[in-house]
Formats: sequence, C-alpha cells, structure tokens
Amino acid sequence: MTTTTVPEFQHRTVLLDEAVDALALAGARADGVFVDGTFGRGGHSRLILSKLGAKARLVAFDKDPQAIATAEQINDPRFTIVHDSFATMRESLAANGVDQVDGILLDLGISSPQVDDAARGFSFRNDGPLDMRMDTTRGMSAAEWLATENEQTLEKVIKEYGEERFAFQIAKAIVARRAVEPISTTRQLAGIVAGAVKTREKGKDPATRTFQAIRIFINKELEDLEVGLTQAYASLAPGGIIAIISFHSLEDRMVKRFFASKANVEQPDRRLPIRAVDLPQPELKLLAKIKPSDAEVDANPRARSAVMRVARRLPIPVDAEAA
Repeated sequence: MTTTTVPEFQHRTVLLDEAVDALALAGARADGVFVDGTFGRGGHSRLILSKLGAKARLVAFDKDPQAIATAEQINDPRFTIVHDSFATMRESLAANGVDQVDGILLDLGISSPQVDDAARGFSFRNDGPLDMRMDTTRGMSAAEWLATENEQTLEKVIKEYGEERFAFQIAKAIVARRAVEPISTTRQLAGIVAGAVKTREKGKDPATRTFQAIRIFINKELEDLEVGLTQAYASLAPGGIIAIISFHSLEDRMVKRFFASKANVEQPDRRLPIRAVDLPQPELKLLAKIKPSDAEVDANPRARSAVMRVARRLPIPVDAEAA
C-alpha cells in the first residue's frame, strides 16, 4: 500500500498573544471551558492550553481534514477537536457535555498552509486544481461550481463577496471560456480574470477579489459566520469573553453589527412611566478593537488586514422585587 505524505506548510498565527490574552485566562477562569472555533494549525489552541488549569477544557472546531489530523496529535485530556464548522457550536458542545463556556475565539478566513498548498486551489500564485473547499470530504469544488452556475449568479457572487466592480465582465468571460474548455486550474481562472479586469489597485493582482469571492461562496463562510455568531452568543456564559479576528470588510462588518446589536440598546422616551429595572439592558460590553502591530505586519504581511473585536457577555439583571 502506498502512503501519501501531506506536505507541511508553515503557519504564522495572527494576533496570537493578543487573542489569547483577550480571553483573560488567569485566576478562576483558568479552570473554565473555552472554545477555539477555528483550529487551523493550532497556534491559538496550544497557547490557550498552556495557560489553562488542570480542570479546564478546550473544545476546538475545524472543517479542514488536514487541520483535524494536526489537532489529533495533541495528547491532552483537556482538549477535544470537532470536525465541523463553529456554526454547529451549540449542538456539538452539548454532544460533548458542555452547556455554556467561559470564552470563545474565532480566527476567520483561511490559514497559510491552505493558501500555500497549490493542491488546495485557494491561491493563483501557484498552479493547482481549482478546488477551494476547506472540507475536501464534502461539497462542490470551485471548478464544479464554475462549470454549472449561470452568468447572473456568477456576477452576483463575485460582486457581493469579492466587492469586485468588474464582476459583470469577469462572469461573462468565465461563461465564454467554459464553452470552449473546462476551467479546472487556478492559473486558468486567474488568466481569465486578468483578461477581463482592465485596471487594478497598485500592488494587487487582478484575480484577488474573484478568488476571495468564490472561496467565501464555496465554503459558505458568511452564512457560517451569521449562524456562528448566534451560536457563540448563546453558548457564552454571563461574564464570558468572545474575541473574533476578521480579515476582510464583509466579515468585520458582520461582527461589528452583531456586537453592536447586543451592546447598544435603544432606550424608550424618558418621559414614559417605566421603572429602571424594566428598561432594556445591554447584553454585551465592547472591550477592544485590536489590529496587528507594525512589527507583526512586517514579519507576516498576511496579518495586514486583520482586526480583532473583543466583547464580554453581561450578567442578566435581576429584578429587585422578584429576587
């Protein structure tokens, strides 16, 4: 039997110390239950485990089989890995005997090994099969989707998920090319986009936005984030902390709006006869917005677009008369 060796690609975890510090793992919290919603190659998980007490638990999630293989090498009874999206958090935690957690970390986007491995099809820098699936065991590949989707939907996805102003031209070019030959490699797609995009920001490849859009769509990243935010909030105990690292404006906008919806509560007219205890109360307290330092960006240019937002779930107010 032939054994296939999966190549190892170096991964630099963005905002490693800042993210783990944000979870405030000292004191009584050191024996709590925590979630790493995007294990990746385990940079955050390993540092979290190094700071947790003997009674603590860490449950990590990831869709990527290679990430799961890496996680399974961690020999620590406090650690559990779940091969699924963090969008399944409530159900998966319950299956592992967990109701509420003391801290949640989500590091969104893709990891360096996924980008650097040409066989995964995430990047146009090296030619490879046009796959783009984070979970290669299920779902439709990017090549399969491009071969079957209509022009209008192609345009919509590229425009909305890639924020690409030449989406119409790119979609039209894709449909024209696939009528001649299958679009099955990253280099093919990058060439089609380059021919359709006439101008681009200095220093940015014409294919960047299109590849981002297709990857987000194929992996249902924004749908997972929308569900995952609700799941994470429902799983977070009062006093618990949630930290989310985003890498593009669509993700960060969703996180910002969700946090704001829980932190900024519209108050009724002060002239109305409403007791203070009956007034709407904020459910989250916004703690921080953190970006990588210049030194981190210099060492790891992929950190440039990262932004981390941190919030704490507030205790539920107790009605003094009912108490």
